[in-house]
Amino acid sequence: MYTLKRLSIENKEEIKEVFTGVFTKAPWYDDWSDTKQLDLYICDLIGQGYSLTYGLYDEAGELIGISLGYIKHWYSGTEYIINELCIKTEKQGSGAGTFFIREIEKAIKELGLKQIFLLTDSNVPAYEFYKKNGFVECETNVAFAKMIY
Repeated sequence: MYTLKRLSIENKEEIKEVFTGVFTKAPWYDDWSDTKQLDLYICDLIGQGYSLTYGLYDEAGELIGISLGYIKHWYSGTEYIINELCIKTEKQGSGAGTFFIREIEKAIKELGLKQIFLLTDSNVPAYEFYKKNGFVECETNVAFAKMIY
């Protein structure tokens, strides 16, 4: 039904297509109209030596999901830090995301990784999706940001 594949910089264009197809729409409405900035961002995520990128392909061979992140060595074990994870909007709710997460878990376990860490907003459907799939909210972690003008 679905196939998990490890992706690389060679898959950049199809990754950008899935990424913008999801994150420029509800509920995120991210403005990725600056194509140079988009290209730099995707290259930052998938083009480093420690990058770990997975794609989910459907039975027709179409990329329908992406997980962009990196490997982080931490005192409690090596982790997969996911910066971006999405399933194409029209495929959401079909079980593809749950399948994708399960396959990622198997793949990183084979690499010797011990944990997945990610951030998401609490007011988007992804929040409930992660909870449903066994992710536990880190109650002592807080995200901070500061704009520099």
